[in-house]
Amino acid sequence: MTTADYIALALFALLWAAYSWITAGAGARFFPRSSLNRAMAERRKLWIYNSLRRDLKMIDTQIMAGLQNGTAFFASTSIFAIGGCFALLGATDQVEAVFSSLPLVAYGGRTAFEIKVAGLTFLFGYAFFKFGWSYRLFNYCTILFGALPMMHDTNVDRAAAERAADQVVRMNTIAAKHFNAGLRALFLSVGYLGWFAGPYMFMAMTLFVIFVLARRQYFSEARLAIMDEIRSN
Repeated sequence: MTTADYIALALFALLWAAYSWITAGAGARFFPRSSLNRAMAERRKLWIYNSLRRDLKMIDTQIMAGLQNGTAFFASTSIFAIGGCFALLGATDQVEAVFSSLPLVAYGGRTAFEIKVAGLTFLFGYAFFKFGWSYRLFNYCTILFGALPMMHDTNVDRAAAERAADQVVRMNTIAAKHFNAGLRALFLSVGYLGWFAGPYMFMAMTLFVIFVLARRQYFSEARLAIMDEIRSN
């Protein structure tokens, strides 16, 4: 591996950490513009508090089931991706023959290729653990939601009902945070694939992916729609 490879890898890690810090970590509080994730966190709170006003909560349980199913889908996808990485390691000779003959591809040799595949496997493994933990937290959230009092009991002791709702909101928000972290790893793996074409392509694709993700978080139509609804309320 060359110096440019190490620089590209360091840039990848730095941008990943910085983006996570700004959108989901402590840096979100200091950034003047609210992200789409933060706006949706407020909507989660409104959803759970609205559920206290109705005894029949079939709609809410369907939403919970949808969140769990989506998380399970991405966890399964991550497992398949990990299997694909191991298959790629088993076909190193064939891949080496292809890459060595491709133009405009900086092939660094067998060892460098195996290191890159190992890094890609780590990304998918990280995503799997995030999705797996998120699935479990959504399961806990469903249990906590089932413990919410009925509307009559809510009216009798509003403070206790709101404390129970706050527990659901916090668990749901934490589960969503891990789910978003898993999605972030999958998105950034697209930029990581550029490393197989060379360090400069790696840097370019990483910057492109970060740009797309930042735009969707802070300047997308989806964010504008959510913020408009919050303002109208």
